[in-house]
Amino acid sequence: MSGPMPDPLPDPLARERAHLTASRTALRAMRADVEALDIRDVTANWVNAAVLQSQIDDRIKALADLSHTPLFFGRLDYLHAVGAEQAEGAEGERFYIGRRHVHDADGDPMVIDWRAPVSQPFYRASKKDPLDVGLRRRFGYTGGELTAYEDEHLSDPAEAAQTSKLLQQEIERPRVGPMRDIVATIQPEQDEIVRSGLGGTVCVQGGPGTGKTAVGLHRVAYLLYAHRERLARTGTLVIGPNKSFLHYIEQVLPALGELEVKQATVDDLVAHVEVRGADEAQAAVVKGDARMAEVLRRAVRSHVTLPTEPLMVVRGSRRWRIPAHELEAIAQELLDRDIRYGAARDALPQRIAHAVLVRMEQAGEAPDDRVQDAVARGTAVKAAVKAIWPPVDPAKLVLRLLAEPEFLAAHADGILSEDEQKTILWTLPGSGKRAARSAKSAKWSLADAVLIDEAQDLVARTHSLGHVVLDEAQDLSPMQYRAVGRRCTTGSATILGDLAQGTTPWATRSWAEALTHLGKSEAVVEELTAGFRVPREVIAYASRLLPDIAPGLAEVSSVREAPGSLSVRHETDDLAAAAVAACVESLAHEGSIGLIAADARIPVLAKALEEAGLTYLDPGEETTPDTRLTLVPASLAKGLEYDYVVLDEPSAVVAGEPDERTGLRRLYVALTRAVSGLTVVHGTPLPEQLR
Repeated sequence: MSGPMPDPLPDPLARERAHLTASRTALRAMRADVEALDIRDVTANWVNAAVLQSQIDDRIKALADLSHTPLFFGRLDYLHAVGAEQAEGAEGERFYIGRRHVHDADGDPMVIDWRAPVSQPFYRASKKDPLDVGLRRRFGYTGGELTAYEDEHLSDPAEAAQTSKLLQQEIERPRVGPMRDIVATIQPEQDEIVRSGLGGTVCVQGGPGTGKTAVGLHRVAYLLYAHRERLARTGTLVIGPNKSFLHYIEQVLPALGELEVKQATVDDLVAHVEVRGADEAQAAVVKGDARMAEVLRRAVRSHVTLPTEPLMVVRGSRRWRIPAHELEAIAQELLDRDIRYGAARDALPQRIAHAVLVRMEQAGEAPDDRVQDAVARGTAVKAAVKAIWPPVDPAKLVLRLLAEPEFLAAHADGILSEDEQKTILWTLPGSGKRAARSAKSAKWSLADAVLIDEAQDLVARTHSLGHVVLDEAQDLSPMQYRAVGRRCTTGSATILGDLAQGTTPWATRSWAEALTHLGKSEAVVEELTAGFRVPREVIAYASRLLPDIAPGLAEVSSVREAPGSLSVRHETDDLAAAAVAACVESLAHEGSIGLIAADARIPVLAKALEEAGLTYLDPGEETTPDTRLTLVPASLAKGLEYDYVVLDEPSAVVAGEPDERTGLRRLYVALTRAVSGLTVVHGTPLPEQLR
């Protein structure tokens, strides 16, 4: 909405409430207009009608008015007209900034989408650089009702810059339910990443509470706004570490009006086979090593057999002979081009048929493309192709590598040591391990599935998407990075993670290394060091671990000071009862509570909670006002946040991992899940770094 400044009414809050009511009415009218569309006379057939109706249904969903979600959260009063020549004395314009665009019956905007260029100063304007904004107004809401506002006069040098209380309240608002968007609280350094272009890949290193996950999701929403047609054709995908995490974040994009973005785990991407087995850590590390890509490449190419016999093609009453050396040259040329195995196999019969056509032309005939296609489909050529370039089943190929020592040794020679080969073999003399007889009966592990995905791509190109967001990226193996990279070879990516939170044996050591495996070595690495969610006392306590788990990594500097937010208690009697008591104390406050513990202690704590009559949720399940407590195994805590966290027995969290460094990283994750308060309960001595 545009209009004169300053506010003409004596009661600005009443005026803003009236604008909110009018905007909601306009949004309902926009939805009613779409619902009333009659497409019976504008579609040529039922296919077009179905497609158009699906698009209309999506538009209706996108125009839903969420009663507890503010339609707008800010207002910008520009000093001059926007997008026009600024005549002397011309009045500025006023824009309400919200989650979606809303216009009135005349088409005039009442709410501007936060992603529009005119909205950018809401996040970037400052006293030093007001960006032609005279006033920035923030709104406060309670249950969807507008209850407060707060003004910043950016062009007034006499008014000192102050921290926004409404902004601080929104950041600290208790968390009940799934993850919320941060569209009203995006900070300038976050906004720069959110609005970075589609053409480049961005890697965001961010410590706990810096908002890296939200930044990644809001970047998707921005890119869909700025490049909707392109991404509608190519697709977008958000990749998270596990199903619990994906469930936690699944409402963010729909709240911003984006309904079509798919979500998956890396395991979902490579689900070519049923995973029923598990690897020991040492085997998983070797299978996840980038060197396995070359082993697989060699194994795939080994199926090619250069011909030693000529080929005879019968065409009508004539016979055409292709000598062995010419067939060998054709096959060798395809090998030297190093194109995908399946593409080369598809090209081979046409190459052979072309050689036949050359002879036919030399003999005075005039064959055309139809003759070449017929020769390529002929029995003799098909038999030759099968002998030279037989089909390869990716799962069967990986099965041979893992089950046949001689086959693995032949293709891993000079790449994997003998000990590494023995580590990943399923069949070892005297080991008791037995290889599966078929790919269907094999007990595949997650690492095996990634190898099969690599082999699949060597045979046939993986479809590339327009943009991929990869969260908690620090935990991926090099082969998993390659699997993700295949999904965005012609697109871009947003990589999110924290090197200090890497808790897998193969966790990446540097982003440069990870981006190389991803195929995006040119990506820009941005670091977020300002923390907005975790209190300063809590992050400082957890950061005592950084010198041991991530030397040289910058400590998060939290903007939130919350005295009393950290409590460390030593319990000499019943530790589980003490943890339950701490949960009861936390339940006296508003917001969500997470009881985090070593995986091995979850059954003990579950029993203690039940005996105390406390109902609890599993990670990923949506909290409600009546059930706000979640029992969280430490292995699933990454990426989740709770208003109050009770951490049970830190030493058990460390001991639950294969080595101390990984255990300390797991502990760092658990310590930094709290938004308002952290209570640490321990019976055994704390790790040395925390004492």
